Amino acid sequence: MSQKIKTLHPQGKQGVNIDRSKYDTVRQAIEQVLREQPGTSFGQLADLVGERIGDTFDGSVSWYVVSVKLDLEARGIVQRVDDRSPQRLRLVDADAEL
Repeated sequence: MSQKIKTLHPQGKQGVNIDRSKYDTVRQAIEQVLREQPGTSFGQLADLVGERIGDTFDGSVSWYVVSVKLDLEARGIVQRVDDRSPQRLRLVDADAEL
């Protein structure tokens, strides 16, 4: 049986349960992208994470990117650069524990 993690939402909405290994895979890819390219737009982030984790990922990469990104925002690890569109993101604290 796989371990699950309950995600948080920055607006206090209901999170989702995600397989811990998938969460960790997507989180690592998001952090790598944002370290290399601070201010990446959300659309670019989803594409770049997809390129990093490849075709071997079981599930919708874009769905996982949305869910994990929201969780990382709620935990103060990722931050929106400003409120303009398209949404741009930066890494704040990659060392935060879950």
